[in-house]
Amino acid sequence: MLELLAVTALLLAAIPALLVAINLRVYRRPAPAASGTKLSGMSVLIPARDEEAGIGAAVAAALDQPGVDVEVLVMDDHSTDRTASIVRELARDDPRVRLASAPALPHGWCGKQHACQRLADLSSKPLLVFIDADVRLQRGALARAAGALAASGADLISGVPYQRTVGALERLVVPLIHFVLLGFLPVSHMRRSTRPAFAAGCGQLFVARREAYFRSGGHAAIQASRHDGIALPRAFRRAGLSTDLFDATATASCRMYRSAAEVWRGFAKNATEGMAAPGAIVPWTILLGGGQVLPFLLLAALPAAGVGGLALICSAAAVLLALFARSMLAWRFRQRLIDVVFHPVGVALVLAIQWYARIRQWRGHAVAWKGRVPVEG
Repeated sequence: MLELLAVTALLLAAIPALLVAINLRVYRRPAPAASGTKLSGMSVLIPARDEEAGIGAAVAAALDQPGVDVEVLVMDDHSTDRTASIVRELARDDPRVRLASAPALPHGWCGKQHACQRLADLSSKPLLVFIDADVRLQRGALARAAGALAASGADLISGVPYQRTVGALERLVVPLIHFVLLGFLPVSHMRRSTRPAFAAGCGQLFVARREAYFRSGGHAAIQASRHDGIALPRAFRRAGLSTDLFDATATASCRMYRSAAEVWRGFAKNATEGMAAPGAIVPWTILLGGGQVLPFLLLAALPAAGVGGLALICSAAAVLLALFARSMLAWRFRQRLIDVVFHPVGVALVLAIQWYARIRQWRGHAVAWKGRVPVEG
C-alpha cells in the first residue's frame, strides 16, 4: 500500500516538473521594440476603488512610455478615499489622463468587470491595456507588450507581472501563481487551439485588439465573474478568437496584497471559479496534494516507521522533482530561493484557501472584497 502511494506521488510530481521544464522554453519575455518601429496607439485602462495609496504611481508609470501614443483612463469606482482627486490633479497637468466615475453598479455585475467595460467604451486607441491599480508598468512596457501581441498574432495576450512579496503568507502563496499556470497548462498546445478549456491569463495585465475585444463581448460577456484572469480569455475563445501568454516579469510589477488577511481573502474571492469550482476541487486536491505535499510527508514518515525500499526511493524522487520545478520557477521569475524550501507548506495553504472558499459557497456565504459580495444576475 505504501509503495503504491509513493509511486502515485512520484507520478503526480513528475507531471508539473516536466511541464515547467517544457513551458519555460516557450513562455518568453517580449523583446524591446526595434528603433523607429511605428506603434499603434494604446489605451491604458485602470479600474480603481479606494486606491489612493498607489493610483498616482500607477498612472505616472503608464505615462512614462517613450515612443507610444498613449492615453490613460481611470475609472473611479465609488471610492471613499482620495483616489478621484489624485487622478483629477494628474489630468489637470497632463491631457493624456482622463478620469471617469463609474455609474451605479447594475445588478448581476462584478464591480471590476463593470468598470473595465465602461473604460473600454470610453477608450479611443486601437490597443487596449487593462491593468490593476497596484500594477506598475516598467519604462518601455507598452512597446514590449505591443510587440508581444504582434509577434503572437493573438487577439488577447496576458502575462503575470513580477510579483513583489513581503509578508510570510505572500511569500508562501503568491509565487504559486506561476507554478499552477506553467505546471499544469501545456502552453504550446494552448497556442494551437482556441478551445475555452485552454484559456489562461492574469487579471493584472491584459492587452487586447480593440475590434476583437468588442467582438468577444468584452467584460460584458463575463459581467458576473470575479476571475477575469480565466473568464476573459474564455470569452475571446468562445468567440473564435485566439489568446496567448507572455512572460511579463520585465514588463510590469505588482504587489497584490499587503497583509496575511488580504492574501487569504484575495485568493478566496474568486477560487470557486477556478480550482475550487465544484467539478475541479477534488482533482486539484489530488494533483497538488498528491504531488507536492504527500511526498514530503512520506519522506518524513517512512524512515520513522522503518520502511525503505521502493516506497522511500519514490518518495525521495518525488520530493526532488517538486523542489526542482519550484526552483526553476523561482530562478526565472526572481523569487527568493530560500522560499522554495517551504513549497509544500505554500501548496497546502493554497488548497486550504480553495476548500475554505468552496465550503463558504456551499453554505451560501460568498467572500466579500472591497465591501462587495457577488450577486446573481
